Amino acid sequence: MNRSLLVKIFGFPATLIHGNLAVLDRWLWLKSRLPKTRNGETLLDVGCGTGAFSIGAARRGYECLGLSWDERNQTIAGERAKLSKADQAKFEILDVRRLDDRRDLVGKFDTAICFENIEHIIDDRKLLCDIAACLKPGGRLLLTTPYLLYRPVTAGDMGPFQKTEEGWHVRRGYNRAMLSELCEHAGLTVEEFAGCTGFLSQKLCWLMATLEDVHPLIGWGVILPFRILPPMFDSMINRITRYPYYSICMEAYKPRYGELPSHASR
Repeated sequence: MNRSLLVKIFGFPATLIHGNLAVLDRWLWLKSRLPKTRNGETLLDVGCGTGAFSIGAARRGYECLGLSWDERNQTIAGERAKLSKADQAKFEILDVRRLDDRRDLVGKFDTAICFENIEHIIDDRKLLCDIAACLKPGGRLLLTTPYLLYRPVTAGDMGPFQKTEEGWHVRRGYNRAMLSELCEHAGLTVEEFAGCTGFLSQKLCWLMATLEDVHPLIGWGVILPFRILPPMFDSMINRITRYPYYSICMEAYKPRYGELPSHASR
């Protein structure tokens, strides 16, 4: 099936249902923290995949740059941006492990997003520092990554995790303390933690993965009618059962001012 056929028919919303159910969960979390703007605010999408979040942000008024090492994904992202009339979304090929090579991006962005990417990177401290450097003073980082104490959805979630960066996760995930430690090292202040991809999403992800072993279209087609359920009920279910979210979400802030002069703290 043409990877962008549904986008041709339905526009931007189809970018959120092409694959993993968790994409919609992450978008809903991002959208609630990304107010519409007409001020030319800039957004950097670090590890943008096929561009759904960059496209969505562009439609909310942001000048977006999506970065990924994958040329095929960047081609798809550019195509979907045009189909979604998201002209403010641009995509460039870059291995985000070498983000610091792009000196032209330093201090340029009001917001950076990094969704389900840091768990693929061995030198996570460097990645956070490089992202922080791209933010303007007062800028925000919105990040999601697997929660350290998630319950495995598929066998692969139990490991073994890779010792080298070959495409899969190099670590199980993160908790609040681990992310706070990274932010402190990068000069960022954590504002808020949350979770996304709850019980229903996880069970539907398992069912979809199981059915896709038979045929990808079977998994996608069977799950499609049920995609509306997690946004409606997952928050309530997780609140009642305390079932762990699959991903931990973090909003962090780059201070507008450097270290205060001594007289200012008196």
